[in-house]
Amino acid sequence: MSNIVVAVRTRVVDPLREFVRAEVAGGIVLLGAALIALAWANSPLSAGYERLWATELSLGTGPFGITADLQHWVNEGLMAVFFFVVGLEIKRELVTGALRDRRAAVLPAAAAAGGVLLPALLFAAIAGGGPASAGWGIPMATDVAFAVGVLALLGDRVPAGARLFLLSIAIVDDLIAIAVITVFYSASLTWGWLALAAAGLVAVLGLRRLGAAHIWPYALVGLLVWYSAYKSGIHATIAGGALALLTPARPFRGRQVLTALEHRLHPVSAWVVVPLFALANAGVDLRGGLLTAAATSRLAWAVAVGLIAGKTIGIARAATSGGSARRNCSHAGSPSCACAWH
Repeated sequence: MSNIVVAVRTRVVDPLREFVRAEVAGGIVLLGAALIALAWANSPLSAGYERLWATELSLGTGPFGITADLQHWVNEGLMAVFFFVVGLEIKRELVTGALRDRRAAVLPAAAAAGGVLLPALLFAAIAGGGPASAGWGIPMATDVAFAVGVLALLGDRVPAGARLFLLSIAIVDDLIAIAVITVFYSASLTWGWLALAAAGLVAVLGLRRLGAAHIWPYALVGLLVWYSAYKSGIHATIAGGALALLTPARPFRGRQVLTALEHRLHPVSAWVVVPLFALANAGVDLRGGLLTAAATSRLAWAVAVGLIAGKTIGIARAATSGGSARRNCSHAGSPSCACAWH
Protein backbone atom coordinates (compact mmCIF):
# COMPACT_ATOMS: atom_id res chain seq x y z
CA MET A 1 0.00 0.00 0.00
CA SER A 2 2.82 2.39 0.86
CA ASN A 3 4.37 1.78 -2.57
CA ILE A 4 1.09 2.69 -4.21
CA VAL A 5 0.86 5.92 -2.22
CA VAL A 6 4.44 6.86 -3.15
CA ALA A 7 3.77 6.09 -6.80
CA VAL A 8 0.61 8.18 -6.85
CA ARG A 9 2.43 11.08 -5.19
CA THR A 10 5.34 10.87 -7.63
CA ARG A 11 3.25 10.49 -10.77
CA VAL A 12 0.19 12.58 -9.97
CA VAL A 13 0.47 14.91 -6.99
CA ASP A 14 4.03 16.22 -7.27
CA PRO A 15 3.98 17.24 -10.96
CA LEU A 16 0.58 18.89 -10.52
CA ARG A 17 1.71 20.65 -7.35
CA GLU A 18 4.79 21.98 -9.16
CA PHE A 19 2.60 23.16 -12.03
CA VAL A 20 0.22 24.92 -9.64
CA ARG A 21 3.02 26.51 -7.59
CA ALA A 22 4.37 28.19 -10.73
CA GLU A 23 0.86 29.33 -11.65
CA VAL A 24 0.24 31.13 -8.35
CA ALA A 25 2.70 33.94 -9.05
CA GLY A 26 1.51 34.06 -12.65
CA GLY A 27 -2.08 34.39 -11.44
CA ILE A 28 -1.15 37.44 -9.39
CA VAL A 29 0.53 39.02 -12.43
CA LEU A 30 -2.55 38.14 -14.52
CA LEU A 31 -4.85 39.91 -12.07
CA GLY A 32 -2.57 42.95 -12.02
CA ALA A 33 -2.48 43.12 -15.82
CA ALA A 34 -6.29 42.85 -16.00
CA LEU A 35 -6.71 45.70 -13.49
CA ILE A 36 -4.23 47.86 -15.39
CA ALA A 37 -6.10 47.23 -18.65
CA LEU A 38 -9.45 48.06 -17.07
CA ALA A 39 -8.13 51.25 -15.47
CA TRP A 40 -6.35 52.28 -18.68
CA ALA A 41 -9.46 51.74 -20.84
CA ASN A 42 -11.57 53.88 -18.49
CA SER A 43 -9.05 56.70 -18.09
CA PRO A 44 -8.40 59.84 -20.14
CA LEU A 45 -5.68 57.79 -21.88
CA SER A 46 -8.18 55.23 -23.21
CA ALA A 47 -7.59 56.27 -26.83
CA GLY A 48 -3.96 55.22 -26.45
CA TYR A 49 -5.08 51.80 -25.23
CA GLU A 50 -7.26 51.33 -28.31
CA ARG A 51 -4.52 52.55 -30.66
CA LEU A 52 -1.93 50.24 -29.13
CA TRP A 53 -3.86 47.02 -29.59
CA ALA A 54 -5.21 48.10 -33.01
CA THR A 55 -1.64 48.56 -34.30
CA GLU A 56 -1.10 46.21 -37.22
CA LEU A 57 1.92 43.95 -37.53
CA SER A 58 2.75 42.00 -40.69
CA LEU A 59 4.64 38.76 -41.04
CA GLY A 60 5.64 38.01 -44.63
CA THR A 61 4.17 39.53 -47.76
CA GLY A 62 1.71 38.64 -50.46
CA PRO A 63 -0.82 35.80 -50.21
CA PHE A 64 1.37 33.91 -47.74
CA GLY A 65 1.79 36.83 -45.35
CA ILE A 66 -0.18 37.50 -42.18
CA THR A 67 -1.31 40.98 -41.21
CA ALA A 68 -3.16 41.38 -37.93
CA ASP A 69 -3.43 43.84 -35.08
CA LEU A 70 -1.47 43.31 -31.88
CA GLN A 71 -4.52 41.99 -30.03
CA HIS A 72 -4.94 39.21 -32.58
CA TRP A 73 -1.23 38.38 -32.46
CA VAL A 74 -1.59 37.92 -28.71
CA ASN A 75 -4.88 36.01 -28.87
CA GLU A 76 -3.98 33.64 -31.70
CA GLY A 77 -0.20 33.69 -31.66
CA LEU A 78 1.15 33.94 -28.13
CA MET A 79 -1.85 32.15 -26.64
CA ALA A 80 -0.93 29.07 -28.68
CA VAL A 81 2.04 28.79 -26.30
CA PHE A 82 -0.34 28.92 -23.31
CA PHE A 83 -2.54 26.18 -24.78
CA PHE A 84 0.56 24.12 -25.53
CA VAL A 85 1.76 24.36 -21.92
CA VAL A 86 -1.64 23.53 -20.45
CA GLY A 87 -2.03 20.76 -23.02
CA LEU A 88 1.28 19.28 -21.83
CA GLU A 89 -0.07 19.06 -18.28
CA ILE A 90 -3.27 17.43 -19.52
CA LYS A 91 -1.21 14.96 -21.60
CA ARG A 92 0.85 14.06 -18.52
CA GLU A 93 -2.32 13.37 -16.55
CA LEU A 94 -3.81 11.33 -19.40
CA VAL A 95 -0.76 9.07 -19.62
CA THR A 96 0.68 8.84 -16.11
CA GLY A 97 -1.65 10.79 -13.83
CA ALA A 98 -5.22 10.93 -12.58
CA LEU A 99 -6.76 10.88 -16.07
CA ARG A 100 -5.03 7.70 -17.24
CA ASP A 101 -8.14 5.74 -16.29
CA ARG A 102 -10.59 6.54 -19.10
CA ARG A 103 -13.48 6.68 -16.64
CA ALA A 104 -11.72 9.55 -14.90
CA ALA A 105 -11.20 11.36 -18.22
CA VAL A 106 -14.85 10.96 -19.19
CA LEU A 107 -16.15 12.87 -16.16
CA PRO A 108 -14.59 16.30 -16.93
CA ALA A 109 -15.50 15.83 -20.60
CA ALA A 110 -19.14 15.16 -19.66
CA ALA A 111 -19.14 18.10 -17.23
CA ALA A 112 -17.72 20.36 -19.95
CA ALA A 113 -20.42 19.20 -22.37
CA GLY A 114 -23.08 20.09 -19.82
CA GLY A 115 -21.36 23.45 -19.37
CA VAL A 116 -21.69 24.33 -23.04
CA LEU A 117 -25.09 22.87 -23.90
CA LEU A 118 -27.16 24.44 -21.13
CA PRO A 119 -25.74 27.98 -21.64
CA ALA A 120 -26.61 27.78 -25.33
CA LEU A 121 -30.14 26.59 -24.56
CA LEU A 122 -30.72 29.31 -21.96
CA PHE A 123 -29.38 31.97 -24.32
CA ALA A 124 -31.71 30.83 -27.09
CA ALA A 125 -34.69 30.78 -24.72
CA ILE A 126 -34.04 34.31 -23.41
CA ALA A 127 -32.84 35.99 -26.61
CA GLY A 128 -35.79 34.70 -28.60
CA GLY A 129 -35.84 34.76 -32.38
CA GLY A 130 -34.42 37.30 -34.78
CA PRO A 131 -30.79 38.22 -35.46
CA ALA A 132 -29.89 38.01 -31.75
CA SER A 133 -30.53 34.26 -31.71
CA ALA A 134 -27.42 33.77 -33.85
CA GLY A 135 -25.31 34.54 -30.77
CA TRP A 136 -26.12 31.25 -29.02
CA GLY A 137 -22.41 30.31 -29.13
CA ILE A 138 -21.32 33.34 -27.07
CA PRO A 139 -21.96 31.93 -23.56
CA MET A 140 -20.50 28.52 -24.37
CA ALA A 141 -16.78 29.19 -23.94
CA THR A 142 -14.76 29.41 -20.73
CA ASP A 143 -11.72 31.68 -20.84
CA VAL A 144 -9.06 29.15 -19.91
CA ALA A 145 -6.37 31.75 -19.18
CA PHE A 146 -8.50 33.55 -16.62
CA ALA A 147 -9.80 30.26 -15.22
CA VAL A 148 -6.23 29.11 -14.59
CA GLY A 149 -5.42 32.49 -13.08
CA VAL A 150 -8.32 32.36 -10.63
CA LEU A 151 -7.43 28.79 -9.61
CA ALA A 152 -3.83 29.90 -9.08
CA LEU A 153 -4.88 32.77 -6.83
CA LEU A 154 -6.82 30.35 -4.63
CA GLY A 155 -3.58 28.44 -4.03
CA ASP A 156 -3.64 25.44 -1.70
CA ARG A 157 -7.25 26.13 -0.73
CA VAL A 158 -8.22 24.15 -3.85
CA PRO A 159 -7.14 20.46 -3.61
CA ALA A 160 -4.89 19.21 -6.40
CA GLY A 161 -7.52 16.77 -7.66
CA ALA A 162 -10.23 19.44 -7.79
CA ARG A 163 -7.85 21.82 -9.56
CA LEU A 164 -7.04 19.24 -12.23
CA PHE A 165 -10.74 18.46 -12.61
CA LEU A 166 -11.63 22.14 -13.13
CA LEU A 167 -8.68 22.70 -15.45
CA SER A 168 -9.70 19.69 -17.53
CA ILE A 169 -13.26 21.01 -17.76
CA ALA A 170 -12.00 24.42 -18.88
CA ILE A 171 -9.79 22.92 -21.58
CA VAL A 172 -12.47 20.59 -22.97
CA ASP A 173 -15.00 23.43 -22.73
CA ASP A 174 -12.77 25.70 -24.81
CA LEU A 175 -12.08 22.99 -27.39
CA ILE A 176 -15.82 22.42 -27.83
CA ALA A 177 -16.34 26.17 -28.21
CA ILE A 178 -13.58 26.37 -30.84
CA ALA A 179 -15.19 23.48 -32.71
CA VAL A 180 -18.55 25.28 -32.61
CA ILE A 181 -16.96 28.48 -33.91
CA THR A 182 -15.23 26.53 -36.68
CA VAL A 183 -18.39 24.75 -37.83
CA PHE A 184 -21.06 27.39 -37.31
CA TYR A 185 -19.30 30.77 -37.34
CA SER A 186 -16.44 30.39 -39.84
CA ALA A 187 -17.69 31.89 -43.08
CA SER A 188 -14.44 31.39 -45.02
CA LEU A 189 -12.90 28.13 -43.86
CA THR A 190 -10.08 27.14 -46.24
CA TRP A 191 -9.94 23.38 -46.41
CA GLY A 192 -6.58 23.26 -48.17
CA TRP A 193 -4.83 25.04 -45.31
CA LEU A 194 -6.73 22.90 -42.81
CA ALA A 195 -5.52 19.76 -44.57
CA LEU A 196 -1.95 21.09 -44.45
CA ALA A 197 -2.30 21.64 -40.68
CA ALA A 198 -3.51 18.06 -40.29
CA ALA A 199 -0.59 16.86 -42.43
CA GLY A 200 1.76 18.73 -40.09
CA LEU A 201 0.36 16.83 -37.12
CA VAL A 202 0.89 13.56 -38.99
CA ALA A 203 4.45 14.70 -39.70
CA VAL A 204 5.03 15.09 -35.96
CA LEU A 205 4.04 11.46 -35.48
CA GLY A 206 6.34 10.55 -38.36
CA LEU A 207 9.28 12.31 -36.71
CA ARG A 208 8.62 10.36 -33.53
CA ARG A 209 8.51 7.08 -35.43
CA LEU A 210 11.81 7.94 -37.10
CA GLY A 211 13.31 8.51 -33.67
CA ALA A 212 14.00 12.25 -33.97
CA ALA A 213 15.03 13.29 -30.46
CA HIS A 214 15.94 16.94 -30.99
CA ILE A 215 13.25 19.54 -30.41
CA TRP A 216 14.01 21.87 -33.35
CA PRO A 217 12.45 19.65 -36.11
CA TYR A 218 9.24 19.47 -34.08
CA ALA A 219 9.35 23.24 -33.50
CA LEU A 220 9.58 23.89 -37.25
CA VAL A 221 6.69 21.54 -38.00
CA GLY A 222 4.76 23.09 -35.10
CA LEU A 223 5.15 26.56 -36.62
CA LEU A 224 3.83 25.16 -39.91
CA VAL A 225 0.83 23.65 -38.10
CA TRP A 226 0.07 26.96 -36.37
CA TYR A 227 0.49 28.95 -39.60
CA SER A 228 -1.72 26.56 -41.57
CA ALA A 229 -4.36 26.57 -38.85
CA TYR A 230 -4.39 30.38 -38.84
CA LYS A 231 -4.64 30.60 -42.63
CA SER A 232 -7.42 28.00 -42.65
CA GLY A 233 -9.71 30.29 -40.67
CA ILE A 234 -9.97 28.33 -37.42
CA HIS A 235 -8.72 29.70 -34.11
CA ALA A 236 -4.98 29.03 -34.35
CA THR A 237 -4.55 28.35 -30.63
CA ILE A 238 -6.01 24.89 -31.22
CA ALA A 239 -2.67 24.04 -32.86
CA GLY A 240 -0.93 24.45 -29.50
CA GLY A 241 -3.26 22.03 -27.76
CA ALA A 242 -3.07 19.48 -30.58
CA LEU A 243 0.74 19.54 -30.64
CA ALA A 244 0.86 19.14 -26.86
CA LEU A 245 -1.27 16.00 -27.01
CA LEU A 246 1.22 14.50 -29.47
CA THR A 247 4.17 15.12 -27.14
CA PRO A 248 5.49 11.91 -25.51
CA ALA A 249 4.74 11.88 -21.80
CA ARG A 250 7.09 8.99 -21.11
CA PRO A 251 10.87 9.04 -21.71
CA PHE A 252 11.69 9.17 -25.44
CA ARG A 253 15.19 8.20 -26.54
CA GLY A 254 16.25 8.60 -22.92
CA ARG A 255 14.90 12.15 -22.65
CA GLN A 256 11.99 13.50 -20.63
CA VAL A 257 10.69 15.58 -23.54
CA LEU A 258 7.42 16.69 -21.97
CA THR A 259 9.06 17.72 -18.70
CA ALA A 260 11.82 19.62 -20.52
CA LEU A 261 9.33 21.53 -22.67
CA GLU A 262 7.13 22.33 -19.71
CA HIS A 263 10.04 23.67 -17.66
CA ARG A 264 11.20 25.86 -20.54
CA LEU A 265 7.84 27.23 -21.64
CA HIS A 266 5.85 27.41 -18.41
CA PRO A 267 7.59 30.57 -17.13
CA VAL A 268 7.10 32.21 -20.54
CA SER A 269 3.42 31.30 -20.50
CA ALA A 270 2.76 32.36 -16.88
CA TRP A 271 4.88 35.53 -16.81
CA VAL A 272 4.61 36.85 -20.36
CA VAL A 273 1.85 35.32 -22.46
CA VAL A 274 -1.04 35.27 -19.97
CA PRO A 275 -0.41 38.80 -18.57
CA LEU A 276 -0.23 40.16 -22.14
CA PHE A 277 -3.49 38.37 -22.91
CA ALA A 278 -5.14 40.02 -19.91
CA LEU A 279 -3.69 43.42 -20.83
CA ALA A 280 -4.96 43.09 -24.41
CA ASN A 281 -8.47 41.85 -23.60
CA ALA A 282 -9.57 43.11 -20.18
CA GLY A 283 -9.70 46.77 -21.19
CA VAL A 284 -13.47 47.21 -21.44
CA ASP A 285 -14.67 50.81 -21.48
CA LEU A 286 -17.52 50.91 -18.94
CA ARG A 287 -18.28 54.61 -19.36
CA GLY A 288 -21.06 56.23 -21.32
CA GLY A 289 -23.94 54.38 -19.70
CA LEU A 290 -22.74 51.01 -20.93
CA LEU A 291 -23.72 49.20 -17.72
CA THR A 292 -27.16 50.82 -17.70
CA ALA A 293 -27.74 49.84 -21.31
CA ALA A 294 -26.63 46.29 -20.58
CA ALA A 295 -29.01 46.03 -17.62
CA THR A 296 -31.95 46.72 -19.92
CA SER A 297 -30.73 44.62 -22.84
CA ARG A 298 -32.39 41.28 -23.47
CA LEU A 299 -29.27 40.11 -25.31
CA ALA A 300 -27.01 41.04 -22.39
CA TRP A 301 -29.26 39.15 -19.96
CA ALA A 302 -29.23 36.13 -22.28
CA VAL A 303 -25.42 36.09 -22.24
CA ALA A 304 -25.22 36.69 -18.46
CA VAL A 305 -27.75 34.00 -17.56
CA GLY A 306 -26.15 31.57 -19.98
CA LEU A 307 -22.65 32.14 -18.62
CA ILE A 308 -23.45 32.32 -14.91
CA ALA A 309 -26.46 30.08 -14.36
CA GLY A 310 -26.00 27.89 -17.44
CA LYS A 311 -22.35 27.10 -16.78
CA THR A 312 -22.85 26.45 -13.08
CA ILE A 313 -25.95 24.29 -13.37
CA GLY A 314 -24.82 22.50 -16.54
CA ILE A 315 -21.44 21.48 -15.13
CA ALA A 316 -22.83 20.60 -11.70
CA ARG A 317 -25.65 18.51 -13.14
CA ALA A 318 -23.36 16.60 -15.51
CA ALA A 319 -20.76 16.07 -12.75
CA THR A 320 -23.45 14.85 -10.34
CA SER A 321 -24.74 12.36 -12.90
CA GLY A 322 -21.20 11.14 -13.48
CA GLY A 323 -20.62 10.91 -9.74
CA SER A 324 -23.67 8.70 -9.30
CA ALA A 325 -22.26 6.30 -11.88
CA ARG A 326 -18.85 6.27 -10.22
CA ARG A 327 -20.28 5.36 -6.85
CA ASN A 328 -21.04 1.98 -8.37
CA CYS A 329 -17.45 1.57 -9.52
CA SER A 330 -16.06 -1.81 -8.52
CA HIS A 331 -12.59 -0.30 -8.05
CA ALA A 332 -13.66 2.44 -5.63
CA GLY A 333 -10.74 3.52 -3.53
CA SER A 334 -8.12 2.72 -6.16
CA PRO A 335 -5.96 5.77 -7.03
CA SER A 336 -6.37 5.02 -10.73
CA CYS A 337 -10.12 4.77 -10.52
CA ALA A 338 -12.43 7.54 -11.67
CA CYS A 339 -13.58 7.72 -8.05
CA ALA A 340 -10.22 9.41 -7.33
CA TRP A 341 -11.89 12.71 -8.25
CA HIS A 342 -13.51 12.51 -4.82
